[in-house]
Amino acid sequence: MKKLFSATLMLGALAACQPQEQSLDILGPVPELGHGLIEGYLYGEPPLNSAAFLPAPPSQGSARQQADDAASEALRSLEGSARWDQAASDADLHFPAATPIFACALGATVSEAQTPALYRLLQRSLTDLGLATYAAKKAHQRARPFLVNGEAICTPDERELLETDGSYPSGHSAIGWGWALILSQLAPERAEALLARGRAYARSRMVCNVHWMSDTEADMAVGAAAFARLQNNKLFKATMAAARAELSSASVSSPDAEACEQEAATLALSD
Repeated sequence: MKKLFSATLMLGALAACQPQEQSLDILGPVPELGHGLIEGYLYGEPPLNSAAFLPAPPSQGSARQQADDAASEALRSLEGSARWDQAASDADLHFPAATPIFACALGATVSEAQTPALYRLLQRSLTDLGLATYAAKKAHQRARPFLVNGEAICTPDERELLETDGSYPSGHSAIGWGWALILSQLAPERAEALLARGRAYARSRMVCNVHWMSDTEADMAVGAAAFARLQNNKLFKATMAAARAELSSASVSSPDAEACEQEAATLALSD
């Protein structure tokens, strides 16, 4: 998760519903960390030690590794398909390219102009969610599927980078699952669709041939742990309140219905 996003966001007047946090500058300038990342909400706090609560990845020859091998092999037929292309699109976590990922599930278009608080919320939480995987990644340094099976990946430009970046757990999938949880808290009436999209997002990493099934299963624990820690951050909570107000506004546009139908059909190819 080293390739990521940059954006400078503008302020909207918000947070009338939480006067005790009006002094928090939820959309002010945020330092960049490199690789397009900006500081997360948890920057400066002790990092989440994912190696302390995740089990070790499957050992070679184990039943769990055999299940990983079978799941990986079953998805190889999708190379070159619309689902393969969707996996490549899902892999791009730069901003604003990443904003449409959950748009259909959310029923709202996310943009810096229309939903600046939600845009910032996703951008900053991405850092917290993704970096939470690195203690376990470094501890295990698991080889990615394409290094084992020798097959193509859906993002060939990233191949060299991914060769040295541990597979377990999946950073992208932790971000996707964490976003699904955040958005479900903002729009609980859309929770089923959002969580389904979070799972499909993790599935994209398997379709892309860059993660094993167990990598993407472990990400759910990491994403949930980082999400839980965010609940105690005042700036995160203030931004959540502002984002919730944005989503309730009549001015927020809906994603294209036909495009959403096509996305649903494409995602179903890997079920």
